[in-house]
Amino acid sequence: MEPVRGARAEIRRQLREQRRLKTIALLLASLLVLGALPMYFGLRAATRDPVFNSLDALAVPAWAATDTVDGVSGSRWCFIECRFRERTVTSERKWEETAQAYETALGSEGWRPWKVAFCPEQQVEGHYTCWRRDELTLDLWVRQPACQPPVAGQPAPGATPDATARDAENCEGSLVSIKVRNAIADERTGPQPRTDPSLTGEDPDPLLTGDPLGGLTPTPTPS
Repeated sequence: MEPVRGARAEIRRQLREQRRLKTIALLLASLLVLGALPMYFGLRAATRDPVFNSLDALAVPAWAATDTVDGVSGSRWCFIECRFRERTVTSERKWEETAQAYETALGSEGWRPWKVAFCPEQQVEGHYTCWRRDELTLDLWVRQPACQPPVAGQPAPGATPDATARDAENCEGSLVSIKVRNAIADERTGPQPRTDPSLTGEDPDPLLTGDPLGGLTPTPTPS
């Protein structure tokens, strides 16, 4: 009987050891997950551009901040080229109400209206304003979506009724563009160049482009 009892005792000891190892493994896995998540979000917050973090913090209604797309180019530390940030947002309401919501939110975050030439460089539809805060400048452009709603009862040639209805829905709401630059890289913060009429006979007409910022706006890359 003694050998049998000894074998049973050994089996119980092995089972207890296995349970202990499993418990330790589960605890280590839990600690790893609980520690990895804060580390991940901490690293993400530390490496992400703080300007985008501040734009995320703008107290705008949920209907005014859907389908957000961010783009960025240049160096955050102005190495060779200063950073340029651009955010495009879709709003569910008309541009007048949307512009008011963003201007109120910007003012609450310390941004101040900036009356400066070339804001915008050329006349645009909708509402275009410029702002400054500390070492940054911000351009806010709110306008209707770039679409052509069909005339009532006359769908576009070749379009199905469903597609026509979707196009009409896409014309609802408004579009928001936010462009943020370092003030030292914004040409509008310095003296504005003037053309001497004695050399040209008259001031030349400005070069018109599709972008209201013209040459002031570099092409960002998606973030």
